[in-house]
Amino acid sequence: MQFMRINKLEYGMQKVLNFSTLKYVVMLILLMLLPSLSYAQSINIDMGTEGGVNPTAAGTIFKLVVVLTVLSIAPSILMMVTSFTRIIVVLSLLRSAIGLQQTPPNIVLISLALFLTFFIMQPVFEKSYNDGIAPLISNEISEQEALPKIAEPFRDFMLQHVRDDDLEMFIELSEQGDNKGEDASKEKITKADPKNVAYKALIPAFMISELRRAFEIGFLIFIPFLIIDMAVASVLMSMGMMMLPPVLISLPFKIIFFVLVDGWSALSESLVRSFS
Repeated sequence: MQFMRINKLEYGMQKVLNFSTLKYVVMLILLMLLPSLSYAQSINIDMGTEGGVNPTAAGTIFKLVVVLTVLSIAPSILMMVTSFTRIIVVLSLLRSAIGLQQTPPNIVLISLALFLTFFIMQPVFEKSYNDGIAPLISNEISEQEALPKIAEPFRDFMLQHVRDDDLEMFIELSEQGDNKGEDASKEKITKADPKNVAYKALIPAFMISELRRAFEIGFLIFIPFLIIDMAVASVLMSMGMMMLPPVLISLPFKIIFFVLVDGWSALSESLVRSFS
């Protein structure tokens, strides 16, 4: 028995040595082939040509960095200039009014807000595509001509829904910053002359207007749920159950109330109609 164990041990050691030897042989062959493979490859970077003259590498790299930066912040820009801000804030206030912390989850609310945004902004997206993106793809216009045409429908949408007071405030602030303390013109630029409104004043004014309207809608949403909380708290106090949390008892009543009035459909319809 001891002799058989020794033979098995020797046979196992021989297999390990043979595998190790084969591994080193393969690595040696790869190392020998690596220089030839590396010399056989070549890398060519086409910087493009403009009028037969190659542009500088620094200019091309700068354009590449600008494009990547715009692509990385494009979703945020689209959220700022569309109806997404109002919708997501209203949905978040609705969840707080009901008393639910994580239901529906954030991903569900964001998905619903995105689909409602696409539904509301569909005419704007179509006009932007037909006026700017489609001609640019077909090489009918240049990038410099396409950018204003792509942004113009979003400008019209923001001007339609921005508050005059917010817009005038940011225009005055931008004029003070541009004049650096000098006396600014007393004439106020309003929505009557939209071509003169800069995006640096229009976009923040539009966002503040959207937040204001979202909080106004949220206030109206809170009222019925607050009444239910007060009614449940009064009943518990009259029954002497002061140690029982009223929020725990009122939560199912608020949920069934929201379901019975078809709250999701009514709220979605109200949000869509608020932009019409």
